[in-house]
Amino acid sequence: MKHCQWCDEAFETSVSYQIYCSSECRDAATKEKIAERYQLSRISRRAGKVRKCKTCEQQLSIYNDDQICSKCLINPIDISIALKDIKRLSNGKD
Repeated sequence: MKHCQWCDEAFETSVSYQIYCSSECRDAATKEKIAERYQLSRISRRAGKVRKCKTCEQQLSIYNDDQICSKCLINPIDISIALKDIKRLSNGKD
């Protein structure tokens, strides 16, 4: 008896080198490996390049998939509205 490397279920092997219990587990593991390799290749392609935020021109991290930085993702108008609501609620005005 072996344990599937994807779902950890015990199963009987049909060949000595079998590591997945079913074709579904094998396909799911393969898809995950392909996605990991793709993500690593995207990061490595960015390693030598200088990328800048489209709104504030700050240098972006190689791990940032967006074209704008995290500071620009937050809308300052939404923050000011939220702060006004918090102040209103803390003053007992509802």
